[in-house]
Amino acid sequence: MHIRAQLRGLRRAEQLLVIYLLYCSAIALGWGTRGISPILMLSINCGAICALLVLPGRDAPWRDWLPFPAILLCYREAGWMGSVLHPSGLEQKWIVWDRLVLNHWHATAAIEALGPVIPTILEAAYLSVYVLGPIAVGLLYGYRRRGQTDRLWTAFLLGLLLCYLQFPFWPSEPPRTVFPGQNLPSLSTPLRVLNLLLVGNYGIHSSVFPSAHVAGAIGGTLMLRRLLRDRPAVGNAMLAVAVLIAVATVYGRYHYLVDAVAGAAVGVLAYRMASRIPMRPE
Repeated sequence: MHIRAQLRGLRRAEQLLVIYLLYCSAIALGWGTRGISPILMLSINCGAICALLVLPGRDAPWRDWLPFPAILLCYREAGWMGSVLHPSGLEQKWIVWDRLVLNHWHATAAIEALGPVIPTILEAAYLSVYVLGPIAVGLLYGYRRRGQTDRLWTAFLLGLLLCYLQFPFWPSEPPRTVFPGQNLPSLSTPLRVLNLLLVGNYGIHSSVFPSAHVAGAIGGTLMLRRLLRDRPAVGNAMLAVAVLIAVATVYGRYHYLVDAVAGAAVGVLAYRMASRIPMRPE
């Protein structure tokens, strides 16, 4: 009963983190882990859950920002989970749609028609995904909506975690590694070099479907747009960034087209779910 009361005392976003860590632990026990021993992963998860349960100051402002660093752990966990299914050549099926859109429908040529301008914008949008959550929280603070931060993070986290939960069932690698030299942008920009450095050195290699980048961005910015409905320009601008992120994932070959489309669908679902979850008052 004591633990149940502590769980009920957590914010909704924090409860999502607990559920996700328990899920990762179950996958580790059932199908093993990647790059880490199951015992170490379980120990990390138990420690993280216990830390969440004993956190002081439920209404303290610093907890408005807690999901941001927690996302990094969730991302690593997605890479540590063992695959439920063996690789089955999904990439060979997915690449067909990319070639159709990028080559036959000339999407790559259209994006590069103005030289490095649009590619740079897309790479900047892709890079912004790492700070989109804190920026959105900062906007809520700026417009005196601090009481809505939990709902905002719930939408962001649902978008991300609903993708991470599926990774063990869709083992796959990004198109830039499976099909090296194919369908790549013909222009290289400094921001693309930076993005490739980040995903190359710090990315996980468990799955790319659905795109968590797209799902989190769409879910979170749709929620921000709703919370700031009296500031439509702000909400629409942030949603536009999320759409650019989706385009950038495909153009930059970080994801397949089906990843981005599925990620967008997950993001919309996350937004709708977060809109209906009752929130405890701050």
